[in-house]
Amino acid sequence: MGENRPQAKFLTKVAPGSDARYAGEGALPRVKLCGLPAMRIGIFADAHDHVDNVRRAVVEFNRAGCELVVFAGDFVSPLVIPPLRRLKCPVIACFGDSDGNKIGIQGGMRIVGTVGEPPFGFKTPDGVRVLVTHVLDQLRGFVDGCDVVISAHTHKPSIRRDAAGRLFLNPGELGGSMFRKPSVLILETQPLEARLVSLPEPAPVPVID
Repeated sequence: MGENRPQAKFLTKVAPGSDARYAGEGALPRVKLCGLPAMRIGIFADAHDHVDNVRRAVVEFNRAGCELVVFAGDFVSPLVIPPLRRLKCPVIACFGDSDGNKIGIQGGMRIVGTVGEPPFGFKTPDGVRVLVTHVLDQLRGFVDGCDVVISAHTHKPSIRRDAAGRLFLNPGELGGSMFRKPSVLILETQPLEARLVSLPEPAPVPVID
């Protein structure tokens, strides 16, 4: 990525409602974003150590031409980080409630992007303000003024807007361990909309007599 391209502005952990929420580095070091008038962003979460589905997600994001990928928590371990090196864009990630070896995850993420504790926010080059967390309740008092809210944790994909027009996104589970329907999301910033991409479902669970 070119050194002269715009940089992401991350959420500063200050009082809810403050205008400084997107100022400075905040919770994460800055990640350089593509200087295009609009962005295509890949979103996934809840990998839960499913390496093969991480590889499938990488294929989908590269095929879609994503310029940024956001991970909304629960790698679980560093095991799933190496496939992300094949992405053709940087990754911004937050920790989830099931991430154990955070030092190992941080070490692996240095190669592909950055990871930090939620909640945090960033602004795309075309001005879309995005908040990222793992558990949606962590964003109480922080959503005013944002355009997109990304969360996970429930393992259920969701695309919806609230009364203020904010886009709330949950990519569902990548690992497929709970509902066995792995999925990711693709977000377009202009026009602001998202679509669900379903990945191959795992084989049926064996029946034990």
